[in-house]
Amino acid sequence: MAWIRAATIAALFIWSSKAAAQDVMLTSPDGTIELSGSLLGFDGEFYRIDTIYGELTIDGSGVVCEGPGCPNLQNFIAEVSISGSATMGALLVPALLEGFAIRNSYSVTRETVDASHLIYVLRNLSDEAEVVRFFFHVSTTDEGFADMLANDADIVMALREIRFQERMRARKAGLGDLTQANRSRVLALDAMVPIVAPSNPVGTISPQELAEVFAGRITNWRTLGGGDTEIVLHLPDGATGLGQSVEDDIMGPAKLDFADGVVRHVRSDDLVAAVLRDPFAIAIASYAETGRARKLTLTGPCGFSISADRGTIKTEDYPLTSPMFLYTPARRLPKVAREFLAFNRSPAAQTIIRRSGFVDQAPEEISIDSQGYRFANAVTAAGPEVSLEELQRMTRTLYGFARLTTSFRFETGSVRLDAQSRSNIQQLAYAIEQGRYDARQILLVGFSDGQGRAPKNKGIALQRAKAVKQALENAAETANFNRINIEVDAFGEALPMACDDSEWGRQANRRVEVWVR
Repeated sequence: MAWIRAATIAALFIWSSKAAAQDVMLTSPDGTIELSGSLLGFDGEFYRIDTIYGELTIDGSGVVCEGPGCPNLQNFIAEVSISGSATMGALLVPALLEGFAIRNSYSVTRETVDASHLIYVLRNLSDEAEVVRFFFHVSTTDEGFADMLANDADIVMALREIRFQERMRARKAGLGDLTQANRSRVLALDAMVPIVAPSNPVGTISPQELAEVFAGRITNWRTLGGGDTEIVLHLPDGATGLGQSVEDDIMGPAKLDFADGVVRHVRSDDLVAAVLRDPFAIAIASYAETGRARKLTLTGPCGFSISADRGTIKTEDYPLTSPMFLYTPARRLPKVAREFLAFNRSPAAQTIIRRSGFVDQAPEEISIDSQGYRFANAVTAAGPEVSLEELQRMTRTLYGFARLTTSFRFETGSVRLDAQSRSNIQQLAYAIEQGRYDARQILLVGFSDGQGRAPKNKGIALQRAKAVKQALENAAETANFNRINIEVDAFGEALPMACDDSEWGRQANRRVEVWVR
């Protein structure tokens, strides 16, 4: 377990580094099998020990434990360590934990150890017996992954996808491939939004301009349609998940580095306050934490524009959507931890996520009547390779359907679903298994960017729609597909969401939408 377990008589908790593993011997009831090693963990059902054969997980019901490290089976209290993002750990995950406790007839008490360490204790309402302790290390995404690699965290809270080197180190440490669906999940959605003071006259900015501003290539508001004043730059701290997402997803596609003199902030409220005080400042902030600052609309030279709101973030139509991840290692967690993770997919959890100010993942239906702007854009943007007949076919096909807010996108240059889409597969598959779409038709519709020839793009879009269908069928193992009709179609570049002049726009346009009736 990650941190100390002791309390003084005055109930003052002392936080320390990971408790040293202790020697144990596990013996079968007939005495014919003995395993000795260092106890790495016990979840109430299974022992995890480090032996000469490597790390082993042993069913506790089939062995007797002897040695100084053996747990007290009669009064066992599960312990779960959660580490990572302060944005998630300060509000969202504790709110979900409290909702989980209410749902399962537990009482909750919170112990504050210091500014970054908390303990949540869950007890049975019936007899006040302690059931589980959740140890929180509220810090940064970087520290969350570091804690997991050091065997000090069971769950990582991350505001960005795991990076390649972290992924490789995790695999080498025996934690499994943390990009797999059963190792990573999107808990909620957020977005990176450019913000300015309410008095700033600028209302729009393109993703490319945004990158150039923070690279120091655009230094005066006059270039963006404002007054003749220097731009003052503010960003989240580079060690935070949001700060790293800005580097990966805004500066990275533009192949630009940050300018000197960017003011960094560890706390989101400090970042927003700095912008509110300075009419010449600009920052990139979390959608959920923009406060009274004004969000700029993203636009492009082709005339498209899109603002960050709950709907555009949920569908990923807003190109700077930022998923909030939970990562778990490839080892068995205590039963109560597994139940908590399962609870986070429930409708009750989605309500808690919305009330916490973040965007939930519960699928919603958008009627075709409310999407007139999208179809008008399709007609306006239609080039010589998108015929009137194809636009008419798309309209006829989708008429009578409603679009789900669930969308699917792929990694750049790959047929592999991106991290958020892999989580979306699990969400939609779960809904299918629950029978929510029985006797209904699901149409998976592929779209593409406008790079290259239209017939080829349409073919690629169709293959991606088929890949999503196969992934759904694989994930929904208990579903009765005789009760549901899932079909695929594609319209290639006929319904663009953004300009094709940037990687951000092309990524937004390459997608598979879900339509139902």
